[in-house]
Amino acid sequence: MVSFFIFYWHKWRREPSRQPSRPMTTKTFPKMSYKSLFKATDGFSSTHLIGVGSFEKGSVYKGLLDEDGTIVAIKVINLQRQGASQSFKAECKALKNIRHRNLVKVITSCSSIDFQGNDFKAIVYEYMPNGSLEKWLHPEAVAQRDEEIGIQKLTLLQRIIIAIDVASALDYLHHHCQEPILHCDLKPSNILLDNDLTAQIGDFGLARIFRQAVSNPALTSSVGVRGTIGYAAPGYNFYSIS
Repeated sequence: MVSFFIFYWHKWRREPSRQPSRPMTTKTFPKMSYKSLFKATDGFSSTHLIGVGSFEKGSVYKGLLDEDGTIVAIKVINLQRQGASQSFKAECKALKNIRHRNLVKVITSCSSIDFQGNDFKAIVYEYMPNGSLEKWLHPEAVAQRDEEIGIQKLTLLQRIIIAIDVASALDYLHHHCQEPILHCDLKPSNILLDNDLTAQIGDFGLARIFRQAVSNPALTSSVGVRGTIGYAAPGYNFYSIS
């Protein structure tokens, strides 16, 4: 009964935010160069590193944009890793037409070359000051650089609200997008928390548009498990890079 009450209280409190919004394609994304992102992160310094993406296909840095002083999270794709380029394309495709309060906001993407002439790809997100849910569930494992977050034990009410936030995002992805989207790697480290501990799902590098996934047999095979062991969806376990 308590959980039932909390669910409907939370739903009623957030009802205005559930109104349909215009597709993100109507928005003009700012253009950012490799040089600007390099400067924002002090040369992608290790002191700015705040996380690593799925299967080490990307590193996430905290950056400060010169244009307006905005703090952002910059996911730099490791193009040396197999499948990293496909992961970048999948994430951009999944995120370009979706908008929801419980999905991490994408500011822009960058596809360019670095100072050595190598290919460079990155996605710029809104910075989530409270880090990932994993760090709140397992505060003993918080890295030294994350001490500024001030990790505390989550209360039962906070955990229920975070669960509702995640469920709301999944309901949107599965039932209210133009084409249903499968995240394929939902886990605590991919659930980020803003200033108010509102949960937002991130890291769509393994995402698939449902219609394409079921119509293209090349996307499903016994090559390997799709997603992280222990979190892989039971109905969509296998994939091939091709």
